[in-house]
Amino acid sequence: MDMSNRLRGLSAMVTGGAKGIGAAIARRLAAEGVRVAIFDRNPNIAELLARECGNGASVAAVDLTDFARLRSLIAEQGPFDIVVNNAGVDQHAFFTETTEDDWRRLLSINLETVFAVTHATLPHMQASGFGRIVNIGSEAGRLGSRGGSVYSAAKGGLIAFTKSIAMENARYGITANTIVPGPIDTPLLRRAVEEGGEKLLKAMENATLARRLGTPEEVAATVAFIASREAGYITGETLGVSGGMGVAAG
Repeated sequence: MDMSNRLRGLSAMVTGGAKGIGAAIARRLAAEGVRVAIFDRNPNIAELLARECGNGASVAAVDLTDFARLRSLIAEQGPFDIVVNNAGVDQHAFFTETTEDDWRRLLSINLETVFAVTHATLPHMQASGFGRIVNIGSEAGRLGSRGGSVYSAAKGGLIAFTKSIAMENARYGITANTIVPGPIDTPLLRRAVEEGGEKLLKAMENATLARRLGTPEEVAATVAFIASREAGYITGETLGVSGGMGVAAG
């Protein structure tokens, strides 16, 4: 297959696409000829990114937990051939320090929004005979996380959900895969390092075989391949972009 055509002409939505990993994914897909819709609650930042991406990139300003508005915007800006569920939120606290409101917020943003997006976008993919669902998880969903039990549970649920969607939709030419990043050098991670100090940064690096942080662009490159036409034989998989973190932990 001509590499220049592996994504060209397709349409994609990226949730949480204004900053960090999501922004890198939007840039990479747009650079490969995809029309990208950035779904994010920060419209000003998203608009700047959309102008940078070009190729008809658009913005949907939405709180993803407002499922009625989310469905309306998907109908308005779609249909989409590719869905990248990237939006997520973490909280560092031991489980006994969390509240029921924390549980609801973490599960809603990290898992239920993926249900809503997938439910709204699958019918078009099924009708067209092509679709790529790429869910951004975390190694915490496979390995657990000290101080991140609810987040880990949500990401673990995301992995199981993705496998189930892959099973149900393979006959329609739809693939569903989870990408699980390890420690990625984003502004959010850097803020955590500022609070935790150099010792925290070293611990993150040493948790990987690569002994370094990953970059958003490395995650985006993996998304671009998994979302492409040439990746039709890869589905139901959980792909670590974590410098060997899973192996190091084992």
